Amino acid sequence: MIMKQLKSIILLMMVALLPMPALAEESGGGEELDIPEIVLEHLADAYEWHIASYEGKHLSIPLPIIIRSENTGDWHFCTAHSLPDGFFFSEEHHGKIYEHMADGTEARPLDLSITKSVLQIWIVVIVLIVIFLSCASWYKKHDAKDEAPGGFVGMMEMIVMTIHDDLIKSSIGEKHYKPYAPYLLTVFFFILTCNLIGLIPVFPGGANVTGNINITFFLAICTMLAINIFANKEYWKEIFWPEVPLFLKAYPVPVMPVIELFGVFTKPFALMIRLFANMMAGHAVILSFTCVIFLGWSMGVGFGLGLNAFSIIMLLFMNALEVLVAFVQAYVFTMLSAVFIGLAHKEHHAE
Repeated sequence: MIMKQLKSIILLMMVALLPMPALAEESGGGEELDIPEIVLEHLADAYEWHIASYEGKHLSIPLPIIIRSENTGDWHFCTAHSLPDGFFFSEEHHGKIYEHMADGTEARPLDLSITKSVLQIWIVVIVLIVIFLSCASWYKKHDAKDEAPGGFVGMMEMIVMTIHDDLIKSSIGEKHYKPYAPYLLTVFFFILTCNLIGLIPVFPGGANVTGNINITFFLAICTMLAINIFANKEYWKEIFWPEVPLFLKAYPVPVMPVIELFGVFTKPFALMIRLFANMMAGHAVILSFTCVIFLGWSMGVGFGLGLNAFSIIMLLFMNALEVLVAFVQAYVFTMLSAVFIGLAHKEHHAE
């Protein structure tokens, strides 16, 4: 089953790479292919969903741009090809929309646009809703005590029970895990689905959602709130008055409380950076090997054949590895979140 899915992903990737020679045409034919610029462009968020390029023509899905003018206060609804007067895409700010002000300066307007990453999140949410409603439909029609689900529903039950029992319950403790289980399961399946759909090189996949630090920052903030808002008094006691000699926690400098308080923020920061860096690096490596194919042909047939064979082998290996990483990163983020939440309930560990 996994091998069939992997083959499908590889075939889709190869199909999506066919129009990429247009990148070389856009660079002026004889000019050198700028691989870092191409990779960063594909990793960045955008106001349109680029599908393919062929002979200098681009096939893209325009996305709705919703901006509020800082000059007049008026709202504007448009696309990337029909920006109102006074607005422009700033190359210095990674293609974000900016506005020319009356005094000659530039300002960032209030931007509520549906970007590529936002649309990808909506697609992921729709996929998750369809999956779990279909699973719920099976349980409504059958008695789970008398009949075990099979096929896709059985696989989903296995994954849910593995994450629920072996990860969440064991990390937080039987007394406190129930309020956090829905959140942690949601986080796991959201990250996993984003990672897997991001590996599909054609629409509706390919967006670098979990490789966007804004997304991982929000997930880390949610975990930090879950840890600190519902923590018990023993957790805060360990931070502000730990069981160490008095000179370490009060006189002359409260060393340990400062270190422990600093840890409140470093834990979610580590979650944010780990997920962001791993997923962005995987996408960047795959895109780089893809560009090497066209770089080889620009150097001649001999280099082209050799680099093509090497790049294709590495592409297959990296895509297979990214399928594994997609699950591992979702698992690690959920596991560490559960461990940090468990540490906020000290009586479980004392027992």
